[in-house]
Amino acid sequence: MADELLRSREGHVEVLTINRPQARNAINLATAQALHAALDECEHDDDVWVVVLTGAEDKAFSAGMDLKAFARGEFPATDQGFGGLTKRRFPKPLICAANGSAFAGGFEMLLSCDLVVAAEHAVFGIPEAQRGLIAGAGGLIRLPQRIARAVALEMALTAEPLSASRAYDVGLVNRVVPSAQVLPTALALAQRICANAPLAVRTSKRVMLDAMDVNEEEGWELNNAAFGTIAASSDALEGAIAFAEKRAPVWQGR
Repeated sequence: MADELLRSREGHVEVLTINRPQARNAINLATAQALHAALDECEHDDDVWVVVLTGAEDKAFSAGMDLKAFARGEFPATDQGFGGLTKRRFPKPLICAANGSAFAGGFEMLLSCDLVVAAEHAVFGIPEAQRGLIAGAGGLIRLPQRIARAVALEMALTAEPLSASRAYDVGLVNRVVPSAQVLPTALALAQRICANAPLAVRTSKRVMLDAMDVNEEEGWELNNAAFGTIAASSDALEGAIAFAEKRAPVWQGR
């Protein structure tokens, strides 16, 4: 396991921590490769139902690309995008525990997560236009899908950051909490998800995201096909039996 990325397990929840606080958790190539490998492993590990991604300490979730490493010729991306994440279609719930600021590529990594728990002092932004660049790791694609277009355009065109409270108001983050509560809150949210059938959770995520890219008729086709598969699953039967027997279900993920 690379020093740049720490890993731990809380039940069915895998916690990945970007561990470069001395560089505001900026992403170099080693970090991108470590995160790429870890997410590959989590995707194929049936015992992992939810992944939480966070940063070390409380100054930054990630400042984006490590410019010193870039100057040495490193580009911190893999075939799955910046940080090994931003082009990835990760099938399981992915929660960002934004322990601090997230800018540029770091913010685009946050946008690649499904849910976000943010520290009260966190700020978010895509400041690339200030340097003659654009947010090239998916920010210009995902941001207007997550929040109102006018707000997304303002962030991109002015390069001004968004506070955590404003991010909550516009629907970018799910929770805003004191710094010390960011990871515990994200873990509690992950454990709440884990109380549900993992196959149903993953299918719900897939259908919702896929339906965003098609018309309503095609969306219904996706929905109906998924429902038929889920209704025939062992977990659907277990859910009904557990309800009738007034006990907690024992999910198998199949």
